[in-house]
Amino acid sequence: MALKIRLQRKGRKKKPFYHIVAADARAPRDGKFIQKLGIYNPLTVPATIELDRDAAYDWLMKGAQPTDTARAILKFKGVYYKKHLQRGVSKGAFDQEAADKMLNEWLEAKEAKVEKRKVATQNELEARRKKIFGVAPVKKVEEPVEEAAEETTPEAAVESTETPAEDNADQA
Repeated sequence: MALKIRLQRKGRKKKPFYHIVAADARAPRDGKFIQKLGIYNPLTVPATIELDRDAAYDWLMKGAQPTDTARAILKFKGVYYKKHLQRGVSKGAFDQEAADKMLNEWLEAKEAKVEKRKVATQNELEARRKKIFGVAPVKKVEEPVEEAAEETTPEAAVESTETPAEDNADQA
């Protein structure tokens, strides 16, 4: 049985959303699969990718062949780098601890790069909103009113609480 790691399309018309799956090569694109490995949303900037790296690595080692897009995703998430490092461990170039250390450093650098891109995208969107809508006016808080209320005497407060009807009654 030939295994493929491929994308399974979900979502509605013109709003694609994909599941990354390990499936039999003869099964239809959106049909039966063996295991779901993650998700991929190309519409967000940067694209959202959630992947179970260990499961994907296990399927690669079992001989599953990824499609072109799935291969790009696996390279982006470091699964192919892990495979590369494991070949070095098996040949004796370095030990497992060194391979794990190199993989963690690479993953941290990659995550920092992605986070930097997310922040840059957010800043671009904010600048675009400001350009289109302008800066929102700041509402002024009237502090002098509070100070004036503190300065009033109780007599002034009593006079201000009387209603005009009471004033008329006093005059009569």
